Amino acid sequence: MTRLVAGRALAVLAVALAAAGCGGGAARPAGTQAGTHAGTPAASPLSLATSLSAAGTTWATIPMGAPSGPNEFWQLFTLTSPSGNWSLRTPGGVATNGALVLAAQGRQTLTAGVRPSLDLGFSPVTTTRDGGGSWSSLPPDPGFADVPDALATTAGGQFAALGQNQAVQVTSAQQASWTALTTRKAVAATAAGRQCALTGLTAVAYTPAGSPLLAGTCGRTGTVGVFAEQDGTWQLAGPALPAALSGRPVRVLRLTQAGDRDLVLLQAGSGTSASLLAAWTGDGRTWTLSQPFGLSGARPVSVSSGPDGAAAVVLSGGRGVTVSGPGAPWQRLPSLPPGQAVVLALPAPGRTDLLAAAGSMLTVWQLTGQPARWSKTQTIKVPIQYGSSSGS
Repeated sequence: MTRLVAGRALAVLAVALAAAGCGGGAARPAGTQAGTHAGTPAASPLSLATSLSAAGTTWATIPMGAPSGPNEFWQLFTLTSPSGNWSLRTPGGVATNGALVLAAQGRQTLTAGVRPSLDLGFSPVTTTRDGGGSWSSLPPDPGFADVPDALATTAGGQFAALGQNQAVQVTSAQQASWTALTTRKAVAATAAGRQCALTGLTAVAYTPAGSPLLAGTCGRTGTVGVFAEQDGTWQLAGPALPAALSGRPVRVLRLTQAGDRDLVLLQAGSGTSASLLAAWTGDGRTWTLSQPFGLSGARPVSVSSGPDGAAAVVLSGGRGVTVSGPGAPWQRLPSLPPGQAVVLALPAPGRTDLLAAAGSMLTVWQLTGQPARWSKTQTIKVPIQYGSSSGS
């Protein structure tokens, strides 16, 4: 595991290790997920396994070790060149049982937060500026929500975080703590929140200009819950759905940066009639919408982003789809290689990788040939520290 190089990082993460050393796993109330209220039925939560590309570097996080419990540890891998190999870059000094939440700022700069788990009641936050060779700490967050987009950053080093208490907080590398931006209750009380019938926040993001965006679940059918701040209040800023889908419930799967724009992945409808849509914006208000992709009863499992607005979605049943950006059609992938957990990655235009975890072994596959097929390109043995979080 990589050593932290900053003294403050060591102090913060030592506290995290002590807190995570014993206790049972945290669980949601039955029938709920992050962004909903107890008693409100929720769709199956999206996995925090994901990948993202920024300025030529691709980062991926995936759970390894045991399938669940204190011996499941989330790992971080990076690919610094489309012609290179994936490398293990998990930050050291903290138990990653609760999942890693990622936000990239540039080619070598990534910030990662660790979700609360076991007896760890807050989220350590650590950043690298050299591709994962060394890490230093940022102010710990009270606790990230259980969603892939609980952390966002700007190129200038501003951060926003969505907490498990449905509060949005902001900080920077120069600040010693996080400060409040808003809460679900405050957004729900605005005219936009009432129009949406907001039930919960599910993502934070920034526009390329550095303005914050929020995503949430709307109780009103046909309404996309994306909010932008304007004139001191939050306004609905999401794309309008095609008329054929306007009467369906909408779920925001992801709201994240993808290249020089923001990407939102939506599920419109449910069951066998559900459709997947992508939409892109450069300013948080003007959107380009993809054609709907019929899910035919499949369930989105995880979503990854790539350069130029590309996106890849792992679906239930060993299926996957990609879209290369605005105006491009959805592409079905060959049946995905199996794994205890799998995540798709888009390192460069025209390249699709798949990372498959099984215990302490990671296998990398690449889509090659015509017709396309998965070819094994790499295996990585990960030194899982079994038992390190099992109790005190």
